[in-house]
Amino acid sequence: MLVPVLLFALGLVLLIKGGDWFVDGSVSLAHRFHLPELLIGATIVSIGTTLPEVMVSVQAALQNNSGISYGNAIGSVICNTSLIAAITLVFRPSLVKRRSLLMPVISFFVAAAFYALIAYTTGTFQRWHGFVLLGMFCLYMVLTVLQMKKHPEMQDEAEDDGDKEEDSKPTPLYLDLLMLVGGAAAIAIGANLLVENGTLIAAALGVPDSVIGLTMIALGTSLPELVTAITSLLKGHGSLSLGNVIGANLFNLVLVSGAAISIAPFSVPSERILLGQRASLVVDLPVMLLVMLLLCLPAVMREKLYRWQGILLLCIYVGFTIFQFAA
Repeated sequence: MLVPVLLFALGLVLLIKGGDWFVDGSVSLAHRFHLPELLIGATIVSIGTTLPEVMVSVQAALQNNSGISYGNAIGSVICNTSLIAAITLVFRPSLVKRRSLLMPVISFFVAAAFYALIAYTTGTFQRWHGFVLLGMFCLYMVLTVLQMKKHPEMQDEAEDDGDKEEDSKPTPLYLDLLMLVGGAAAIAIGANLLVENGTLIAAALGVPDSVIGLTMIALGTSLPELVTAITSLLKGHGSLSLGNVIGANLFNLVLVSGAAISIAPFSVPSERILLGQRASLVVDLPVMLLVMLLLCLPAVMREKLYRWQGILLLCIYVGFTIFQFAA
């Protein structure tokens, strides 16, 4: 049991660091070829920080492990919303701007409605479903760029919240390429270690693979892209932080699940039955939608984030995690 746990931890470290290297190398190369900051932020960084989840879900799908492939995407949305965003809300509730949230909120719930429709009606995600989800991702990227061109102040706010170094010296080309290739390799190796040893840990604990995907793997792969969101919220930039969280959640549905389904279609896990239905349809998907509604509705309707939201979301996450291992 000790060896799988250590290899699981090593895989997690490789995923996180590999994601960092890949994004840094990609951004540096983009700057070298004078690509616009807007395009870099909306595409390269967004996709790069989601690569760990993509690789884990794809690797799991290729190994016919639908539990981890499915659980990673759903669990990451729940973890992003009811744990990490909730903690920052407890300590730093803030004002938000409705305009900056409308598109990611609407996009998420449109994707979630499509995802839930397939899960509840057929229970099996076919390859064309994955193509539709990837199409939603591409459309969202295009709309994001167009929106930021129309409202440049949104781009300025995002750049002010980042750790951008105006006068930093360009890195050598070989180092950019090394970070890009090394980051991709680290992500691939880390994903393989995470899936294989996550499966062994699940077997040793006597729980379904989907539980590991919904909890441990979801938490681990959620960390990289949430750093910016947490930092922004702690600085008092609630709109950017909440937008990043919602964007990460959207990517988990349309990019992570879309890529996995397109490569190796899978079904909703059926290891656990609750109330005569697959447990995921009774608990996991409803909880995902519930926590997103609790996070988004006050922000969109009142343009404010409240401390009670964070407390309630944390309680839901604790209850959800206990249920996963106790049921």
